[in-house]
Amino acid sequence: MRTMSVSKRQMCEIAKAISYHSKIIVLDEPTSSLTVPEVEKLFGMMRMLKEQGISIIYISHKMDEIFEICDEVSVLRDGRLVMTRDTADTNMNELIAAMVGRSLDNRFPPVDNTPGENILSIRHLSTKYAPHLQDITFDVREGEIFGLYGLVGAGRTELLETIFGTRTRAAGRVYYNGRLMNFENPRQAMEHGFAMITEERKANGLFLKGDLTFNTTISNLNHYKNGSILSDQKMLKATSNEIRVMHTKCMGPEDSIASLSGGNQQKVIFGKWLERDPKVFLMDEPTRGIDVGAKYEIYELIIGMAKQGKTILVVSSEMPEILGITNRIGVMSNGHLAGIVNTKETNQEELLRLSAKYL
Repeated sequence: MRTMSVSKRQMCEIAKAISYHSKIIVLDEPTSSLTVPEVEKLFGMMRMLKEQGISIIYISHKMDEIFEICDEVSVLRDGRLVMTRDTADTNMNELIAAMVGRSLDNRFPPVDNTPGENILSIRHLSTKYAPHLQDITFDVREGEIFGLYGLVGAGRTELLETIFGTRTRAAGRVYYNGRLMNFENPRQAMEHGFAMITEERKANGLFLKGDLTFNTTISNLNHYKNGSILSDQKMLKATSNEIRVMHTKCMGPEDSIASLSGGNQQKVIFGKWLERDPKVFLMDEPTRGIDVGAKYEIYELIIGMAKQGKTILVVSSEMPEILGITNRIGVMSNGHLAGIVNTKETNQEELLRLSAKYL
């Protein structure tokens, strides 16, 4: 299992649940890391189980899925049941308004950043070990939101990991502002102003037994010393500031990180990295498993960071998201960069075409 991708692990979990021959099956965000064909396969299994008299409770933040697969929908907000409807008797806008407690006319904020000159250059990048990247070359501009799209296994995550020094290069070079940045490990990347949010929150260094203060400041402890002694006052001040900036819903810096929702945990991860004031931010599925209201706030944060001049590479499996928050999109296909498109000039069909180029 250790060697399997997140999506394959997810399918194993689903198969295990079905194998119990249960009368009621609860699926919590089962499609968060599945490809379109895998989602269709899952929905086929769900319809088959329904015909056999098995009831399914399906938890998802993906609105399209709710309307495709569910007969009835209930909305929970802040621990309260706020709406129950037959799916046929409601619509997307009503559902989103019930989830966030207000009308959300647009699912994505305006992408009003203005990218500058090329500042991050990837040249002929290949990896030593499987899954292999093959001769990847592209440039990213200062203050740009550069999306990476492709099917699961296309090499999107591997590309971010190679840039960040987590994965071993076989060939190629990475330049930032004209300087060679071939990192051998993540520590080197962090020291040179690179940050990375991984696909799984636990892998981002969240200590679930710790509080917000510990999780926000753990990677920056040297910044909070008075001489050789850690300053609790400095750490509390930094955490309180990040709670305010990130609009994190909590009682205060002493709250346990485990008591927060997935969306608010993700905000803590963002806040932890922002304390380091990174120049380049690599994001792998940054809104995975987050509700629509929290997603909008993350989108605003990403666009705001770009407007401050930070260079952002973001991986997403959700096509509306990658089209909704980026300036340009690089499409990966079987370890190759299949093409780069301007977001405003492309569509879903073009992204799908490019993602199948090297299959």
